[in-house]
Amino acid sequence: MTTRTFPKDFYWGSAASAEQTEGNQHGSKVKTIWDHWYDLEPNRFFDEVGPSETSDFYHRYKEDIKNMKDFGHNSFRLSLSWARLIDESGQLNQEAVSFYNDVIDTLIAHDIEPFVNLFHFDMPMHLQEQGGFESRAVVDQFADYAKTAFSLFSDRVKVWFTFNEPIVPVEGGYLYDFHYPNVVDAKRAFQVAYHTMIAHKKACAHYHAHYDGKIGIILNLTPSYPRSQHPSDLKASHICDLFFNRSFLDPAVKGEYPEDLINLLKDYDHLPETKPEDEALLKDNPIDFLGVNYYQPRRVKAKTHTPHPDSPFLPDWFFDNYEMPGRKMNVYRGWEIYEKGIYDIMINLRDNYDNVDCFISENGMGVQNEERFIKDGRIEDDYRIDFIYRHLTWLHRAIEEGCHVKGYHLWTFMDNWSWANAYKNRYGFFSVDLKTKNRTAKKSAYWFKQLTEANQLTK
Repeated sequence: MTTRTFPKDFYWGSAASAEQTEGNQHGSKVKTIWDHWYDLEPNRFFDEVGPSETSDFYHRYKEDIKNMKDFGHNSFRLSLSWARLIDESGQLNQEAVSFYNDVIDTLIAHDIEPFVNLFHFDMPMHLQEQGGFESRAVVDQFADYAKTAFSLFSDRVKVWFTFNEPIVPVEGGYLYDFHYPNVVDAKRAFQVAYHTMIAHKKACAHYHAHYDGKIGIILNLTPSYPRSQHPSDLKASHICDLFFNRSFLDPAVKGEYPEDLINLLKDYDHLPETKPEDEALLKDNPIDFLGVNYYQPRRVKAKTHTPHPDSPFLPDWFFDNYEMPGRKMNVYRGWEIYEKGIYDIMINLRDNYDNVDCFISENGMGVQNEERFIKDGRIEDDYRIDFIYRHLTWLHRAIEEGCHVKGYHLWTFMDNWSWANAYKNRYGFFSVDLKTKNRTAKKSAYWFKQLTEANQLTK
């Protein structure tokens, strides 16, 4: 038997978001871009299931938090809903304050450390109508929202994050048409990306000036593997890495953008608009803690055909995706499973990013029609157990080799609504009956409980 022991005080838990769990019909809140888009185009959502059909964390959080405690959590990452906390006139919603206060207090009462994230894809619609993160005014409103959240909850919340996967709204909303506002315009996309980082840094600056906990950002890092060691394939993977990893990782950790990325965007006249004071803001406000979401690698090769000159500028102008023969797949999600990628990310952070303190903030396996695996009333999700075990094996190796990894959170605790995919793929430790909202622990929940209580991975 092989036993791998994790560091003392390792963070074990899971993650969720407000938009995907609270439900837009519960409590008062203004519309988000998801509410608005569903009203416009319900056909763009799987089975036409929209953001009102969530797992109802809003009413069942006490039950969920008790289950977290019973099944091995010492930490949980939630997000606040900007649209719930602050209304269109900028006034604080006291009903929302009471809700989040009670969630935080309930977590603490169960000895579960609350990790609180400020933004998880859920832009209030009235701010999107002002330009979203294309607008400096909205950047400033985000900074004000962050200040409000800190003032309300920082007496108990000691670990904060500004954004979850900030590149996803850029990709989905402004490049590839899978999030609202469904724009395909790289110049606007890069402006949104840049302003998001400015918003992040403004929040960090205020937090560091007034509070003594930790603040960071959560990035979905996808190692960019070249097809071969041919110079053209290596160049393709380098450019891919610049766009999809280093565009947020470098300014977050190093306080500056990669020179290669700046030069590339300059060559194609796609640099975002900046202000003189931005440089110091970026440089002087490093993160304390990095969340890393890892699901799949990215494999690329040299471009086969030159893009048509009239086609929209996209990162894909510089590489083609590569499907490696023999790759292991999650066929339900269409994603490659490559456990070593989690190790490669950590080694890169150790060697090239000052070994920044970090944790796995999301990792998980979405599977369709999990009811096929029910036995004696329980989903026997051995595939999820194997997925977690293999990733943790590589994560433990990274820790042994000196990487500053502080924890592991699964996506997610209970099955929840997942953007345009609704409930197509289930990720939770707990299954959720969509009619009754009743929760039932899957086999993986019991396995995770044993893992965390022992703080050891055994096989």
